[in-house]
Amino acid sequence: MPPDRWPNSIRQINDLPQEDKHAVYSTLLPDIFQDTRAVDIRCPGGSGSVEITVYHVPDAPDPALYLQMGDSFTSQLVVLMVIVNDPDSPRFDIDRDESGHPTQLGTASRNMAEEIRAMQAGLGPGQIRRGLRIFRAALPAFDTFVANMGHDLYFVEPLFYHNAITFERYGLTYMRGLSKMRAIHIDFQPGGKLRARLTGENPFRQPDAWQTVVGRSWAIHDGILGEPFSGVQMYKQVHKHAAVDTFPDARW
Repeated sequence: MPPDRWPNSIRQINDLPQEDKHAVYSTLLPDIFQDTRAVDIRCPGGSGSVEITVYHVPDAPDPALYLQMGDSFTSQLVVLMVIVNDPDSPRFDIDRDESGHPTQLGTASRNMAEEIRAMQAGLGPGQIRRGLRIFRAALPAFDTFVANMGHDLYFVEPLFYHNAITFERYGLTYMRGLSKMRAIHIDFQPGGKLRARLTGENPFRQPDAWQTVVGRSWAIHDGILGEPFSGVQMYKQVHKHAAVDTFPDARW
């Protein structure tokens, strides 16, 4: 389907014939996934959301790419979740508790032993495997997808603190939560209340955790804020790069 004839909402794309809507959504796939046949696109007619799951081989236990997005109440595009896994890297079972029940990536319950293993391997909260580091290369294609829908921006909701910092580096800025992110940075500085809570009482609250993005993110995931990490929404203007930096000189 030519870009000038694309619908301007996910719901309208989902109402297209099967072949057409799959062709539209396939433009989102990075080049490394274009030749794979292990792609599942869930886009039922009448729905305002889509889930795209890509496996590097058909029987893989985890997707190499998972993308969920949908229409907002104001008819804008919202990316609800994006996960990229290196299928050849070690797996950490943070998505299941000791009894095998889903943890919703640690947001509903936690598998502490696996989270510690993941943290020690350099991963952040919510990561079951190391990423493929393809986000930067895939971003122009996503911007073009959004532009073809007739929009000049899209929204992203970071699930964890380190997601927000990563999105900053890719040119996203804040619709909501900028003051919160800046306050977190200040509170991790010497004399700050979050810095004082890094007492070493458990592996997620080591005294030096404030120095890195992932260290802060694990401490926040462990509840150091006194509340869940929420209330942050970001957006990106297509083919533009915003300059925002709430964690100067950040190291992963």
